[in-house]
Amino acid sequence: MSGLISKMFGGGKGKNKAPTPQEAIQKLRETEEMLEKKQAFLEKKIDQEVGTAKKNAAKNKRAALQALKRKKRYEKQLQQIDGTLSTIEFQREALENASTNTEVLNVMGNAAKALKAAHQNMDVDKVHDLMDDVAEQQEIANEISEAISNPVGFGQDADEDDLMAELEELEQEELDQKLLDVGPMVDNLPAVPSEPVPVAASKSKPQHDDDELKELEAWAS
Repeated sequence: MSGLISKMFGGGKGKNKAPTPQEAIQKLRETEEMLEKKQAFLEKKIDQEVGTAKKNAAKNKRAALQALKRKKRYEKQLQQIDGTLSTIEFQREALENASTNTEVLNVMGNAAKALKAAHQNMDVDKVHDLMDDVAEQQEIANEISEAISNPVGFGQDADEDDLMAELEELEQEELDQKLLDVGPMVDNLPAVPSEPVPVAASKSKPQHDDDELKELEAWAS
């Protein structure tokens, strides 16, 4: 078995070059397939020997015992193959993980090189100086905008205390004007009469209405 694995992995003389992880993984998979086929063959032979032993158990014990011995050898070989398959599977998974890690490291290395190349022409001190210049120019722009937005020659010579005094005078004048518009307050209202107010008599009906009524009564009688 060791000779087969050595042959498959190029372990002969004059072959010092190590296979790549991908080549080793492929060889391990091929070995797994071969051993699995051998495993299936041994399981079939074991079943056959069990059948032979059962068939000759009563009439030919010697043949039955020989069949059981062969079955034991096959079972031992099958057990060895199971252990070998477990070892190969472990190696294959380790190589696959190593290959994956190698690819990831290569990608990360390329990314680091690209990032380094991108930053090659950048100086941190120069970047800070540039940002300071940007902030300074922004401050100047804000001052210019503020200066432009203030009206020229308006309110520059006016004193704030004088303006407040003038505003208070205007407010007082407005309040006085409102009080004058209201007029004097009437304190004494006429008293409510204690006697009942006579109700105006209803107007009498015109005379011609009484004459028509009388005429109607006479006609009816």
